[in-house]
Amino acid sequence: MHAESLEQANALEQAASAFIELRPRLFGIAYRMLGSAAEAEDILQEVWLRWQDTDRATIENPSAFLALITTRLAINVAQSARARREAYIGPWLPEPVDTSLDPAVGAERGEALELAFLLLLERLTPTERTAYVLREAFVYPYPQIADILQLSPVNVRQLVSRARKHLTAVRREPIDKVEHRRLLKVFLDAAQTGNIGAPEDLFAADVVSSSDGGGLRGAARFPLLGSNRVARFLAAFAPRFWPGADITWVEVNGRAGVLVPRGRSGVTLLTIEASPEGVHHLMWVVNPAKLEAFERSRSRGSHLV
Repeated sequence: MHAESLEQANALEQAASAFIELRPRLFGIAYRMLGSAAEAEDILQEVWLRWQDTDRATIENPSAFLALITTRLAINVAQSARARREAYIGPWLPEPVDTSLDPAVGAERGEALELAFLLLLERLTPTERTAYVLREAFVYPYPQIADILQLSPVNVRQLVSRARKHLTAVRREPIDKVEHRRLLKVFLDAAQTGNIGAPEDLFAADVVSSSDGGGLRGAARFPLLGSNRVARFLAAFAPRFWPGADITWVEVNGRAGVLVPRGRSGVTLLTIEASPEGVHHLMWVVNPAKLEAFERSRSRGSHLV
């Protein structure tokens, strides 16, 4: 009996070791699929439970098996998440994560991690998003994606091609991280000094300002559109937001962002989407649940995505 218990313990230890090794990639898949670290964590909990109950001796490729389970669970959550987001109060932004200490971001293709890009991925169907993420962010072979989605490789190629064309048609020309940080700093300097003419010159004509408060009092319920309107909003907003603000620079989904104190205990996370034309999107996260998740990702060292 003792020998049997020892054998079971060893088997569980091997299962845990395999899962832990693959966990960053599994989390990365689920997070890119859902734009929510909390939902991705929930999925991984379920994957771990299923992995424990699986007859692992019959699994030739644990990596492929765990990716399959993770992805299919994520598709199910993505389908129900659409309905929840339609009922969301105010603009919805993906749940940000701190990526400053993440060794995997450089190894994988990081573009599908950026906050603005995750927002674009919302335009795809769950199946298109799955195919695109697995192929473009993680370079899975088409036959493996076909097995996960239970489609033919030809159909998967079509899905990826269609998703790529759809995203390319609406995506801004990217800029590098250095230029992105510079533009955010120019905006902050202008906003803090009250020089509203400067940020208006910095904005693209179609700039949008989105505040994700999830119904929090004081958060804008609708996006602000256009450089003039956004600049006027910032001018009215500045006197009670920026004076004395002790800004903390952070890395948000592979790009620069800042944490700005709000009131006695609150905080706002700000990052931007920008192109050579200027700043296209100001993204303000004030939803407490999303900010708490961001703080958790900072404390974990962001090794997950």
